[in-house]
Amino acid sequence: MTAALAIPAAKLALNMAGSVLDTVKNALDPAKIKAKKQADDFETVFLEQTTERLLATPEGTEGPLGQNGTGGGIYKSMLSQQYAKQLQKAGGVGLSDQIMRDLLKVQEQSSGAQSSGVTHVGG
Repeated sequence: MTAALAIPAAKLALNMAGSVLDTVKNALDPAKIKAKKQADDFETVFLEQTTERLLATPEGTEGPLGQNGTGGGIYKSMLSQQYAKQLQKAGGVGLSDQIMRDLLKVQEQSSGAQSSGVTHVGG
């Protein structure tokens, strides 16, 4: 390898190592882990409600899954829940990432306000 190629390759390797280090650091941060779990749970609930609407059938009709039989409502609810979990696990619809960023931003603002001793007076 020539010197002209060695320098860009070394920079690329250092950037990759830094990226991996940041990922590991973020993965071990308890606040980020908790925020990610909460965001994933929220997205799952949203997807569950959405799939329930999609599987809804008009009152009095049997529906494709036989929901009007004994335990049909429970079966439909469980099916919607599993669909939602699988959709979220497969990447969801992008709500989780945005919610996590917002949660972390609120936590940072809250901890910044507490550490600076700023209090808000309501009126």
